[in-house]
Amino acid sequence: MRWSGQAIDGEQRSQALLGMKGLVRSVRTPEFQGVTFHEVTAKSALNRVPASSSMPFAWSVNPYRGCSHACVYCFARSTHTYLDLDAGADFDQQVIVKVNVAEVLRAELAKRSWSRELVALGTNTDPYQRAEGCYGLMPGIISALADSGTPISILTKGTLLRRDLPLLTTAADRVPVDLSMSIAVFDDDLQKTIEPGTPTTAARLATVRAAADAGFRVTVFLMPIMPWLTDSDAQLDQALARIAEAGAERVVFGALHLRPGAKEWFLQWIEREHPELAAGYQRFYGRESYAPASYRKNLSQRVRPLLQRHGLDIHEDEDQPEQRRAAAGKVARAGRVRSAPAALDLVPQPSLF
Repeated sequence: MRWSGQAIDGEQRSQALLGMKGLVRSVRTPEFQGVTFHEVTAKSALNRVPASSSMPFAWSVNPYRGCSHACVYCFARSTHTYLDLDAGADFDQQVIVKVNVAEVLRAELAKRSWSRELVALGTNTDPYQRAEGCYGLMPGIISALADSGTPISILTKGTLLRRDLPLLTTAADRVPVDLSMSIAVFDDDLQKTIEPGTPTTAARLATVRAAADAGFRVTVFLMPIMPWLTDSDAQLDQALARIAEAGAERVVFGALHLRPGAKEWFLQWIEREHPELAAGYQRFYGRESYAPASYRKNLSQRVRPLLQRHGLDIHEDEDQPEQRRAAAGKVARAGRVRSAPAALDLVPQPSLF
């Protein structure tokens, strides 16, 4: 249920958004200090992933834009600039909520041109961030996908996933359902500073166990692995031991990458919280979005034996320069970029409404 009696007036920070097409209202609540939720009616729910992307899926749904998880490194931060909001504090505190997303999605999935390709949730901002406990958008999304015969993939840091495990179990009887939990930090003090709005690592591991006990083959994204912060052999070994103990079967791992928007915010955090590492991070990321190839190669060489030791299936991050170049070359050789079926009238990611 949405909050009532919490609407804020036009003189507040959301004034800049009042001209946004589809804006219903902006609300604040004491439960989320400093966060404003902008409720909008979406024109579309399905987002077409660009053909040049290295991602292994073509469609996504994002019920929220911005995220109160406030992960300093979040790659999606730059998407907030499309609303003339900043990629830093605004991304954490000005959250867009597509209140009609399930209804719009169901209508799109009912079109004859829909080919029932896999739809990924959690590829931009987390569908199980804390506000989902109030808005409850995911059950409608899951039901719409399952009812249409569309395979589902969910990636989240949110323990609210446990609420929907019975629904997902029912959906899995009809369509493939893939569940993944993102757990990047296994040091509680570091987690509180770099992911201040996320559930604890222990709570996320308990959610992995609950999903595994419900019969799902759960993947854990050990990403991003951050140079000098979470990448020692001892840290990686401990993380993988706890992941295996929680019942996960597969791990996707990869080094931190910092695209514009996230890069500036993260490097400010490094300067403030870990000034001793500032020079190293400038050397790695000052002119690049990805860690040096030599670092990534060394990381892979160290992680793979640990994964084998703990009986976990291995999968490296697909969002890497090499994969992106290969994907771009494939598109170039094809002579065109994939386009959405005209009958769906869908807009490409990262459009908002």
